[in-house]
Amino acid sequence: MTGVVPPPGSGRDLSNPPADGISNLRFSNHSDHLLVSSWDKSVRLYDASSNVLRGEFSHGGAVLDCCFHDDSSGFSASADNLVRRLVFNQGKEDVLGKHEAPVRCIEYSYASGQVITGSWDKTVKCWDPRGASGKERTLIGSYAQPERVYSLSLVGNRVVVATAGRHVNVYDLRNMSQPEQRRESSLKYQTRCVRCYPNGTGYALSSVEGRVAMEFFDLSEAAQAKKYAFKCHRKSEAGKDIVYPVNAIAFHPVYGTFATGGCDGFVNVWDGNNKKRLYQYSKYPSSIAALSFSRDGRLLAVASSYTFEEGEKPHEPDSIFVRSVNEVEVKPKPKVYPNPPA
Repeated sequence: MTGVVPPPGSGRDLSNPPADGISNLRFSNHSDHLLVSSWDKSVRLYDASSNVLRGEFSHGGAVLDCCFHDDSSGFSASADNLVRRLVFNQGKEDVLGKHEAPVRCIEYSYASGQVITGSWDKTVKCWDPRGASGKERTLIGSYAQPERVYSLSLVGNRVVVATAGRHVNVYDLRNMSQPEQRRESSLKYQTRCVRCYPNGTGYALSSVEGRVAMEFFDLSEAAQAKKYAFKCHRKSEAGKDIVYPVNAIAFHPVYGTFATGGCDGFVNVWDGNNKKRLYQYSKYPSSIAALSFSRDGRLLAVASSYTFEEGEKPHEPDSIFVRSVNEVEVKPKPKVYPNPPA
């Protein structure tokens, strides 16, 4: 076990957690399997329901992201510049391709059957994991970005790429030659995370300065009038605002509400449509590095892992908590309208 005493109500902590910072975690779309990437150069596969480590892969550099293909395989993005495919039941891995600098983000597109990677070499690359004749892996295309890629997210055929310098590019995977839209973050500070709305209408973007922006793809005046940003993961002390980076955003697959995780160690659940916070979980032992809801929204995986926002210092061991989600925590509350006059 981790040796960390879980705070009341934080959920169960998984056995055999990574030995260094957790970079991301993802639930499978098909089961309660959980894939975890770490700075300890590993990718771990857990059965989150039974708290069992199913497999572990060691890489040549810190692993900065991971994602599932299906329950038998997944992909990883590493600081050794390599993109890998992982075959779980065989414990095998092979190299899908490489970038010229660390690979920060990876996604599998169910719409196109492609693997999408974003790197600090200022490119996004699309790969066919099946390749020619099923043996060789094929690079479909490489697309220059204005700066290093920090985060990317997919919904349907859309991919949203967030880079250093607060750039945001929106692409259609069916025609990657040019971005559909070139945007600038409406937040003033560095982007930490971007996640698309499950309904495909827009995306949420978080920054290092305790804010989240809610954006819409539709460029009409009416749609753009609905966008907004809000403050979160901050506190007042001695009359001063202390702000924390918002590292993680995860949408609930049933209700479309979303959780945010910050360097303050808190996880908040928000109703974006009604602009309200629905719930705040008990404080976790360390920064929240990543969040993921299970496919049915019954479980929430929380990576409690110091993200070095204050430099090298003693910190709690890295832990993964899996908590059961109650409907009251994530279901939007109906609007109450005043009775019309008689």
